[in-house]
Amino acid sequence: MSSKGGGTALTRRNYRLSSDMDKPRATGIVNEKLLSDFLHHVFPSANQGPAVASLRKPLGFQDLGTHLERLLSEGEANQPMEGRLGPQPVVLDHTSGFEGLLFVDDDLLGVIGHSNFSSIRATTCVYKGKWAYEVLISSQGLMQIGWCTLNCRFNQEEGVGDTPDSYAYDGNRVRKWNVTTTNYGKSWAAGDIVSCLIDLDEGTITFCLNGQSLGTAFTNIKMGPGVAYFPAISLSFKESVAFNFGSRPLRYPFRTGRSGYLPLQNPPTADLLKAHKLLGYIKNVLSISIDIQEERLVEKDCAVWRLHGEPTVLITLAHIFNHFAPLMCKVYLVEDVLMSFLLGILEGGGSVDEHPLIQQLLDLFWLLMEDYEVNECLKQLMMSLLRAYRFSPIIPDLGFQIHYLRLTTAILRHEKSRKYLVTFDVLRSVVFFYIKTPLRVKEAGLEELIPTTWWPTHFDKEGKDEREPRDESADERLRRRAYERGCQRLKKRIEVVEELQVQILRLLLNNKDKTTGEASRYIFLNKFRKFLQENASNRGQHPTALCPPEYMVCFLHRLLTAVRACWDESSRKCPGSISSEDDLASKANIIIDPAEIQAASMDDLDEDEESGAAQRPFGAAAMGGALARPSWLSSPTLGRANRFLSTAAVSLMTSRRPLTQPEKVKVRTLAVEQRTEDDIEGSHGSDGLLLGRPLEEPDQPVADKSLLEILDGIVMMYNLSVHQQLGKMVVVADDVHEYAVALKDTEEKIARCPARRPDILEELQKSQKVFAEKLNHLSRRLAWINATIYSKEKMLDVYWLLCVCIRTIEHADNTGSLFAFAPEFYLNVAMNAYSALKNYFSPVNSMEELPGYEETLTQLAAILAKHFADPRIVGTDIKDSLMQALASYVCYPQSLRAVERIPEEQRVAMMRNLLAPYEQRPWAQTNWILVRLWRGCGFGYRYTRLPHLLKTKPEDANLPSLQKPCPSLLLQRHMAELLSMDKDMAASFLNSVLNQLNWAFSEFIGMIQEIQQAAERPERNFVDTRQLKVCATCFDLSVSLLRVLEMTVTLVPEIFLDWSRPSAELLLRRLAQLLNQVLNRVTAEKNLFDRVVNLRLPGLESVDHYPILVAVTGILVRILVDGDRQGVSRAASVLLSDPCFQLHSIQHLLGEGVESSERRHFSLHAYTDYISEEEKQKVELMLAFLTEESKQAAASTPTSEEDLCPICYAHSISAIFRPCSHKSCKACINQHLMNNKDCFFCKATITGVEDYSKPAAS
Repeated sequence: MSSKGGGTALTRRNYRLSSDMDKPRATGIVNEKLLSDFLHHVFPSANQGPAVASLRKPLGFQDLGTHLERLLSEGEANQPMEGRLGPQPVVLDHTSGFEGLLFVDDDLLGVIGHSNFSSIRATTCVYKGKWAYEVLISSQGLMQIGWCTLNCRFNQEEGVGDTPDSYAYDGNRVRKWNVTTTNYGKSWAAGDIVSCLIDLDEGTITFCLNGQSLGTAFTNIKMGPGVAYFPAISLSFKESVAFNFGSRPLRYPFRTGRSGYLPLQNPPTADLLKAHKLLGYIKNVLSISIDIQEERLVEKDCAVWRLHGEPTVLITLAHIFNHFAPLMCKVYLVEDVLMSFLLGILEGGGSVDEHPLIQQLLDLFWLLMEDYEVNECLKQLMMSLLRAYRFSPIIPDLGFQIHYLRLTTAILRHEKSRKYLVTFDVLRSVVFFYIKTPLRVKEAGLEELIPTTWWPTHFDKEGKDEREPRDESADERLRRRAYERGCQRLKKRIEVVEELQVQILRLLLNNKDKTTGEASRYIFLNKFRKFLQENASNRGQHPTALCPPEYMVCFLHRLLTAVRACWDESSRKCPGSISSEDDLASKANIIIDPAEIQAASMDDLDEDEESGAAQRPFGAAAMGGALARPSWLSSPTLGRANRFLSTAAVSLMTSRRPLTQPEKVKVRTLAVEQRTEDDIEGSHGSDGLLLGRPLEEPDQPVADKSLLEILDGIVMMYNLSVHQQLGKMVVVADDVHEYAVALKDTEEKIARCPARRPDILEELQKSQKVFAEKLNHLSRRLAWINATIYSKEKMLDVYWLLCVCIRTIEHADNTGSLFAFAPEFYLNVAMNAYSALKNYFSPVNSMEELPGYEETLTQLAAILAKHFADPRIVGTDIKDSLMQALASYVCYPQSLRAVERIPEEQRVAMMRNLLAPYEQRPWAQTNWILVRLWRGCGFGYRYTRLPHLLKTKPEDANLPSLQKPCPSLLLQRHMAELLSMDKDMAASFLNSVLNQLNWAFSEFIGMIQEIQQAAERPERNFVDTRQLKVCATCFDLSVSLLRVLEMTVTLVPEIFLDWSRPSAELLLRRLAQLLNQVLNRVTAEKNLFDRVVNLRLPGLESVDHYPILVAVTGILVRILVDGDRQGVSRAASVLLSDPCFQLHSIQHLLGEGVESSERRHFSLHAYTDYISEEEKQKVELMLAFLTEESKQAAASTPTSEEDLCPICYAHSISAIFRPCSHKSCKACINQHLMNNKDCFFCKATITGVEDYSKPAAS
């Protein structure tokens, strides 16, 4: 086979030909005797000793080939193995030995479950002797691993261990299975190795985890004629493992002399013997040199050997490599011989630079082996290192991980090898940047590293940890400090591994190694882009192609560190280029000048553009028009799999050249793999990545555009899966908190336990012991997670990404009437990164300590305030996200103050957007924002949680809705100014609020009627939980709409009470009507509302009298007690004239006017913690006033029926319609004209309405 690279300078074949023809003296420099001594030293015979040294035959190059053949042929032949049936090599039986759907790897050794419970067995079985195989656990879910016979029949419910002749171990549920099941072994985790051992002489099956026996699982298994056992596995959906039947050296061989367990597949014994001999000969060459002057051989240290091109040495090595090279393409030999040898070189410690021998050996490989052989050898070596790193157990000093990373670094330092390996699959090597979290704390040695454990023991009323407990005892303080010291020790060890991982990435990002073709960085960049495409387009479809989120988190942090280091380095080398304190963040925005790509039609783009619309995994923010972005612009969000960018908008900023007639631009089509440095960095006057730049920005060269593209990819990685993973890992901290609360509770119960009940005391002490053990375990795991995921450095990384996104969005927004192109995920990452910093990294690291924290909060507040109602953003998902982010932002005092710090013009614009009419838009979120700005100011509205829910534990105390009230008086003032100045806006806003309140409360009443009917049916039935949720939501919406009305009435009462405003009277009448409806429904004796509240259904917890009645009371008190005299009298007359008004509804608020019955009724007097004395007095005043007014109204002369409005029969006729002259009251006609211009009675179009007063009787 010829070499791929067109032949190296010295190929093996040339060597052999020349050495056959050469006479001994042809070496020119070395005489015959010296050469013979040298060759005998390098290739000693097995029987060679000092006695025969003088008698041995002289050895020259012409005899070397046959001498070497003879030496290599000495040794044992393979003995045939008894007790085994089946082909070699052993693989998984993908033709007939499976059940269910599975993905099997190309090598037929890896498998992923793709149905409920799939099973597969191997191709080889055993019937006597002792046998072993290993399973590398890639995911820690539900699997049953073991042995089965050919008779076993599996299905989607029953797998290995569920039938009589099959035996399995399940580390997910920590059990063993053989029809029945019992507890056995330990729990496994991803990265563990399970060894399955069967002894068919004794009839036993044993399992081991990471080399440690879990004890004999099964004895007296069925044996005898016709019974043979196959390795087999059953696994559930998306679980994955890899088998090693002996195609590679077993990680934990169980061999004791001749009687040990054998791998199912024969090791290549003859090849192993040869490889070890040849490696010995290579070591001999490295440890000796020829001193030509003194004509003698000189022993020297291998480590200092250099490839100097001495013909004698090279020809000798060529002979060795003639046999050695083909062996190095076999995975078993690479792992057993070569990897062990290279690891041995680094054994002594010291930095990788202090071991130049590895570089010299790699030079030798590339020189004396064919290219395809070196490629195969390096590929197998890398795969072996990956496996060894991934499946190494965690020990306290992380020694295994460091060992394998050091060798990887040493190999990648070799330029030619690095370039070949970078083209190798990046997805696989992401494993190198992951540090796995140990599930079993004891084995990982965390007990020695962190001998003292600690957890928070002081909680406030709402169950949250107190940041700085004042009454911490001396003992607690000592424990806490000892625990913190242990955490620091652990962090230092993890940092060593992280530093090595960053070194590897810095080698891959090298852009100066151009001597052997393209620089490593550009090869890496194209691979990285492909990696992102696969992860973006396969999310939720094909589990095999996805990088697990826990790997992605570690990869993101290491890559970020490496990119920033490379940027700083290149900034130092190019002083003319942009370089400020943190200029990468300021440059990390990609903007396109559309003048360069005007009118590029869809046809001008890539051929396989059709797939674009169908494959928009997350879409670009649909901002503005739809100019296409050409495929050669560098952003990893582009590519054949993700063509969504072609429909995204580009900025219409002032272009650098005048716009001419729209011209067609043919866009270059380039596959991801084919891009060169010029395409990425730009050349020949083209700007490459940064095609367009706002005019105000100086035209300084950007040092490394390729780094900006990687940064763009990092932002995308955060969006794909890193944020979800950060949220997932918080669970451990939550568990610690829950167990700490439970332990404290148990200790308090023990203290209260009466002496006469020793049985209760014993149970409590058992619980106490269990909780304490669990906390010891969890607090050590938490230390690990805090060091690897939530450390201060990681927090700064996420904060830095947040700043990058904020600057990019600001940049894109400053370019004119439309957005410059910015992928939608930049907005998502900005919102998510802030949420992660606030919720996930505390309380270990506080957000306040971040540099420039307040300024960043204000910048983000400005983005949210400006864009939540930005007409340029039309994507509904992103609009919802922005609105939710703003709603959450105003719930916390720090972020609310940030909103108050943005420029006044932006604040007013935000409030104007919030006050837009509720029709035709999602209004629930904006209404919630207004409610949060008011909460803390309203009547009885200072609560964090509702009174009746205080005894229950909230699901998540960090929810925005459970934060303490923090009203914003500044934003309230803006709202008051806007509503009082703009009368039309005020009228349309309040009409829409009243419409939505009418709808929400009517829906709520309709639903509770259905729920009540369902509850009263004699047969047992369940109300749909979704219906209960919708019902509770309608109730919450009604309450929040009432609070917005209370806020409006308090801030700008004239909207309702100043009847010189055109719609004031109508609004007041509608308000009175709705308030009366709500009061009547909620306060009626033994009514529907009461009955449903008393059912206390799960899902309807928030439905109670207090929130809705207090909101209504707030509005009534404001218009009937706190207003001026004229306003109060108008409000009272409108309220009393409403046909639904009932005085006892108002009395109900104070628990008056209710006949005593067995149940206590609602009364504001009961809520002393929630309602102040002053508020109660106002309600009493209001009740007295309304009682008096209603008496007067009853005493006044009744209006005759003829004079009443024929529509509502509640008010006197006060308006006449033109041209038809029909009559009604003003309230009815005003409300009717809002939606319809036809007369009630004759359907004529109404052109005008005039006041009407009844003429005096003659």
